This record gives sequence, C-alpha cells and structure tokens, in this order.
Amino acid sequence: MTDGPGRAPRGSRAALAPVVVFSFGLSWVFCVLGLLLRSPNAVMNAGFTGIFPLTFLSNVFVDPRTLPGPLEAFVEVNPISILATASRSLMDGKPDGGAILVSLAVAAVLAAVFLPITTRLYRSR
Repeated sequence: MTDGPGRAPRGSRAALAPVVVFSFGLSWVFCVLGLLLRSPNAVMNAGFTGIFPLTFLSNVFVDPRTLPGPLEAFVEVNPISILATASRSLMDGKPDGGAILVSLAVAAVLAAVFLPITTRLYRSR
C-alpha cells in the first residue's frame, strides 16, 4: 500500500505521528533541564542519563518475553516500549489503539507538567 512510486507507505507516515507527538512532550522535559542546568554538556548528560535506561530497557532491541520476570514487567510499562509498539502496529497496518492512546496520553502528561514549569523558570530569569 504505497501512495505512488518513490513514496513511503502510509503506515510508515502514520507511525511517525505518535513519535513526533511523544517527542514534543519529551522536549519540555529537556527545556526544564536547559533552564536549570548551567552548561549544554550538563543538559546533555542529564538527558542521556534518563533516556538511555528507558531506551535500552524497552522492547526496541529485545523481545520482552526473553527477559527475566521483573525486567519484563518493567519493559511492558516503559513508555518507550509502548511508543515502539504503537509505531510498529501502525506500520504493520493493524493499529494498536491502546498503545497509541497511552503514547499520546504520556506525551500530553509530559507537556502538561513540564510546559508550565518551563514557562515559570523562563519568566523568573
């Protein structure tokens, strides 16, 4: 199911939407870090300290069924895993409504919490 020669399949474009929305929500966390920390290196290190464990403890690289019980349980509720599941389901043409809604909800919560904090920190400077 492509839209024409040389164009990406619809599912691939649809899968990009939750990733962009999630990234928007996550960007507010990095805005807060940027306003709290003094140097760009400190912001980068703090951000990677949070993102790396979430990414590597997700279903992006490994099937959760192959992991020990507690680790599998964490991977199943990890927002990065849920986002990956939502994107994969859209690319496969069989949307997982639950994963899509959870990904969008997490993005909305991140924005709702960190956007006002960013605004307050920016105005106090």
